[in-house]
Amino acid sequence: MDIERFDKLGEECGVFGVYDFDGNDVASTIYYGLFALQHRGQESCGIAVSDTNGPKGKVSSRKGMGLCNEVFTQESLGELKGDIGVGHVRYSTAGQSCPENAQPLVLNYVKGTLGLAHNGNLINALELRHELEYSGAIFQTTIDSEVIAYHIARERVNTHSVEDAVAKAIRKIKGAYSLVVMSPRKLIGARDPYGFKPLCIGKRDNAYILASETCALDTVGAEFIRDVEPGEIVTITKDGIQSDCSMCLPKGEAARCVFEYIYFARPDSCIDGVSVYQSRLQAGKYLAIDSPVDADIVVGVPESGNAAALGYSLESGIPYGTAFVKNTYVGRTFIKPKQSSRESSVQVKLNVLKESVRGKRVIMIDDSIVRGTTSDRIISMLREAGASEVHVRISSPPFLWPCYFGTDVPAREQLIAYNRSIDEICDLIGADSLGYLKTERLEQLSEGLPICKGCFTGEYPMEPPKDDIRGDYDK
Repeated sequence: MDIERFDKLGEECGVFGVYDFDGNDVASTIYYGLFALQHRGQESCGIAVSDTNGPKGKVSSRKGMGLCNEVFTQESLGELKGDIGVGHVRYSTAGQSCPENAQPLVLNYVKGTLGLAHNGNLINALELRHELEYSGAIFQTTIDSEVIAYHIARERVNTHSVEDAVAKAIRKIKGAYSLVVMSPRKLIGARDPYGFKPLCIGKRDNAYILASETCALDTVGAEFIRDVEPGEIVTITKDGIQSDCSMCLPKGEAARCVFEYIYFARPDSCIDGVSVYQSRLQAGKYLAIDSPVDADIVVGVPESGNAAALGYSLESGIPYGTAFVKNTYVGRTFIKPKQSSRESSVQVKLNVLKESVRGKRVIMIDDSIVRGTTSDRIISMLREAGASEVHVRISSPPFLWPCYFGTDVPAREQLIAYNRSIDEICDLIGADSLGYLKTERLEQLSEGLPICKGCFTGEYPMEPPKDDIRGDYDK
């Protein structure tokens, strides 16, 4: 377990799909696309491809536990022959972390094959799963993505096209999802009506691409075409792109996850036309305006705190500096030190540049405090390195409610801000002062786009489940 997994939020997944109309193999393109999306999930990954000119039911796939460069080799990618395919990187918020739950899911059924990659979390998956089980369905995984795949396959038997089956299936599901679906001759992308999770379209030569973030398009040399709209289903065939907007809500009712801008997405991505980097820079500026403090240096906790720290510096005039060196080689396989040992999991991941902070009043910018279990350690490290004061500023509001839409904000009792004042949190983490981003600033980070603020306010865009259903499949 690394520092992100210990006291940082996790995102559900990243998805990527390609259809190359010239018939070129797409597995290596998917691999590099997933590599660019690795920050969205480090537990498992997979690729499934098919040859649109080959046998209709043949899908080649490979998936496993670990990072992309741990699961795939040049040889294994070379064995994945096909001009259409989907890929996935996973972080589990519902369903255990095990090989069976790795995606993409591949279904063989009476109408052919389906390959499906899903990012998000359904809030009615349990009841839909029970309904399928009572009609004889046998599940191989404990993830809600398989519920979606089953429903698409079931609807396909009675519809004229796979895109109609996708449309009928997703009318039954509630929650957050961005889907990429591969059928024998079509690549389909779908985004839930609230637009919780991002999905965009790109093009490279004669190939079309669907991806969770624009940074993945940049990595494979593709041109950004547009975002998939919340509620939209796009179908990519050799005839072009067809769009079904019958499930789209009025634009003001969308509810994008604001944490894409604050933490999840890579800073070089744009989501629904808004630069993630600019959002973080702006968050830092708002912190400087709303929570000013006299200090000698502003530093960010890598990586997502860095842009906000620069924004704070630009607005306040206090110099921006580097206080932390991050060990980039600590990945998914990092073994957390035992409690009895002297090694700290935080210090294995981060080290302080003593020369940068010694004798200085430091403003430390981070994106969030979830449980608070690492914030106090990082503050202690700064003090041990000689910082005379440590003032903490957080580029999001306090977490007060759980998330049911694909972000692992835990139950309220585990949140440090639950039933505590800011002064009490400040004392707990050992800071000289503490300031959070104001909730009313959030819309400004998304440049006015409607967002979901449920984890801060308890007001969700749709009725949340009465019980915390996350992980219920495993019980």
